[in-house]
Amino acid sequence: MDLFLHYLGLPYLLDGIRFTIAVTLLGLAGGLVLGLVLAAMQLSRIGPLAAIARGYTVIFRGTPLILQLVFAYDALPHIGIKLSAIGAAGLALAANEAPFIAEIFRSGVLGVDRGQTLAGQALGMTPSVLMRRIIAPQALRSMIPALGNETVSALKNSSLASVISVGELTLRSTQLASSTFDFFSIFFASGLLYLCLTGAIAAIQLMIERALDLDRASTRGGFWGRRRSAPVPTPAGPTDLPPVFVPAPVTPGDRARRYDALSRNSTAVQINGVHKHYGEQPVLNGFDLNIRSGEVVALLGPSGSGKSTLLRCINHLEQWEQGEIRVGGRRLGFRDDGRRMNPRELAKERASLGVAMVFQQFNLFGHLTARENIALPLVWVHGATLADANRRADALLERVGLAHRADALPRHLSGGQQQRVAIARALAPNPRVLLLDEPTSALDPELVGEVLEVIRRLALDDGLTMIISTHQLRFADEVADRVVFLSGGTVVEDGSAHQVLTQPHHPLTARFLNVMGAGSTLETVH
Repeated sequence: MDLFLHYLGLPYLLDGIRFTIAVTLLGLAGGLVLGLVLAAMQLSRIGPLAAIARGYTVIFRGTPLILQLVFAYDALPHIGIKLSAIGAAGLALAANEAPFIAEIFRSGVLGVDRGQTLAGQALGMTPSVLMRRIIAPQALRSMIPALGNETVSALKNSSLASVISVGELTLRSTQLASSTFDFFSIFFASGLLYLCLTGAIAAIQLMIERALDLDRASTRGGFWGRRRSAPVPTPAGPTDLPPVFVPAPVTPGDRARRYDALSRNSTAVQINGVHKHYGEQPVLNGFDLNIRSGEVVALLGPSGSGKSTLLRCINHLEQWEQGEIRVGGRRLGFRDDGRRMNPRELAKERASLGVAMVFQQFNLFGHLTARENIALPLVWVHGATLADANRRADALLERVGLAHRADALPRHLSGGQQQRVAIARALAPNPRVLLLDEPTSALDPELVGEVLEVIRRLALDDGLTMIISTHQLRFADEVADRVVFLSGGTVVEDGSAHQVLTQPHHPLTARFLNVMGAGSTLETVH
């Protein structure tokens, strides 16, 4: 035991730890930087860059580290690059770790729900903002355990640096054992020193995981220690209403007068001859539709008729092959010379045009509270101050009946509450047009009513231009000014909501409404 304790504190072995740590840190630092570059290359849309990154990965992941060490130390000097033993070991370890770290980064990014990326794009976030604010914080939480394992692996692999005479811990232990013949005590002490180093890594990993734990963070004051803002019950600023506000209809005469008044408003959305295919399958086939400011249009049709695709094309979340879509007279997604905008330009155009979207699956940002989901996009995209954004968020949460859940994370909210937060987030920048893609399809039946009531109040009280894809026929009859029935990617029937729903002219519309039980549904209302 005395010999073991002697070796445990022997300066010769402790000095070996210094070399071990130096090689490991060099390898990890270089591996993180190079791994980030490789991951970015593989995630890019540029084919040659992705091919180069994949080729690098195949080479360095498929050859032993010991060969890479020898190459860095013995072969590089032949081309004029001479490194110290520690420098060569750090370079070889970095080159070896990079492809593994790149795969950790790539899997973390790909693991973030695609819906949150679409939501960020719909809110007008540029690719850099989307990566820094939405994707990276969530990806990092899933990557920490794998990065911790890779750090331990790099520490252990640093022992191979002994082949190029780096005096790290394993080499020092071997040399000492060869001179004293006390193999057991020396290597037991060496193993314990390695365990102390890997234990320290495990402790650091645990601390980082705890710091990034959203549930713990929400009780301590925020994600990464950010203090949650207290609710400020200050009214929001004025809503950007369409040119002519027409009161909600009550009687059939009111409906007719509102329908006639809206027909004189300016065009909010103009869709001409749009063709969209998924592979060989046509989804929109020469689609035409004009929507007036302040109008509420319900899109009906069987699954696969193109309703969701149409909404995504309006917001340019989907590209189409032919035709034109204008919002407020401007071609969203295209420059004045007719060329397509790059992703950054398109994000800014979305934000300035004011086309908001509510998705089927809510798509709230999982690492942000209800208030932050609404407020922070206003800061990141529209340049609002945090105080003003929080006031706007609190006012909207009050409006949708969720002021008491402002500091709750999305996973602590029911489906109906999440969708109400998503609606509030879409309304925050005062959009000109609000797109709602089957906003109740992902909800349990008992939660549908609370979301429909929020949308009903928006439609009837605010005069907001809305395009709603829905199968809720009673809701469409109460709220919509027009119903547009789609089939095969084209408009089959278009007219006053109550007229289309109660007296359809086209056989396809009548058959669909019959299957959906429109007669019994609408009788309860009228």
